[in-house]
Amino acid sequence: MAPRLPLPGRRRAVHTGVVAAAVLALLMWWLLPPDADPRPSGRISVATGVPTGVYAKYGDLLKEDLAHDLPALDVRLRSSEGSLDNLRRLTSGQADFTLATADAVATYRDERRPGAGRLRACARLYDDYMQLVVRKDSPVRSTRDLKGLRVGVGTDASGVQLITRRLLKAAGLRFTEDITPVRVGIDRMPGLLEKGELDAFFWSGGLPTNAVETLGGRLPIRLVQLGDLIGALHAQGRQTRFYRAAVMPQDAYPELDATQGVKTIAVANLLITTEEEDPGLTESITRSVIRSRDRIGTRVHAAQKVDLRTAIYTNPLPLHEGARRYYVSVKP
Repeated sequence: MAPRLPLPGRRRAVHTGVVAAAVLALLMWWLLPPDADPRPSGRISVATGVPTGVYAKYGDLLKEDLAHDLPALDVRLRSSEGSLDNLRRLTSGQADFTLATADAVATYRDERRPGAGRLRACARLYDDYMQLVVRKDSPVRSTRDLKGLRVGVGTDASGVQLITRRLLKAAGLRFTEDITPVRVGIDRMPGLLEKGELDAFFWSGGLPTNAVETLGGRLPIRLVQLGDLIGALHAQGRQTRFYRAAVMPQDAYPELDATQGVKTIAVANLLITTEEEDPGLTESITRSVIRSRDRIGTRVHAAQKVDLRTAIYTNPLPLHEGARRYYVSVKP
């Protein structure tokens, strides 16, 4: 017996229903807001910095926002020695995202360290300010006065030490011959100064840095100006072009009872990943970073400087495709 064929009217009805369902699905997809896209899941690692530093505090608060915006994403924070260590962890696969200063990125790329060509930026965040901290009664009035003293210079893989070496050179001082360098981070330098085991220490971080703020509440301290070194610093070559003259406001650390602002240098911080990172994930994280500015800024004042208008200026790194996608989506 020949098979029964569907009636023409029924065939048209079925076909019309399928087409209508497909059109409806497409229309719903088109009308859904960007946040309705499937949210990233899985686990990521973010390298931050030393305990009590601004990177660590910023990372803690960003993790809270990511937990709200991307609840299926498991974010693990990893402490580190600082910018150069963060870049090494990122390019070696020990981290998926990280924070680093623009000068550290430029150095990493210029020296062609492993994986340097794969680095991509998500956003320009806030500026780090270079801070030279001494006891209030210290005779040190400039970097040149550090000759013969015990100076905290940051750990070997930190952005702090990178800048410190350049500042000392700008001041005509040799790193190991003219000072006694103490290679520790902000988690230890304040305690050593307080105990009299350091005469001064350098720190590069957002304002205010909690460790300096806390020290100022226990011990009379003072910030030493670095503004006289900006010309000699820029004369050292292209890697120093990321430093700009800046002034730490008089009220940056109310505990210090400063009577005026302190001239120093500043350098931008970047949120960084690698070119292999998933664009959808990177877009979502970039969105959270920009949206979280006001909330994080109430507890990390430096984060108030995160701004959609300046976030795209990530020199020396190009934007990751996912980050670029986000900025295009919010472009007026």
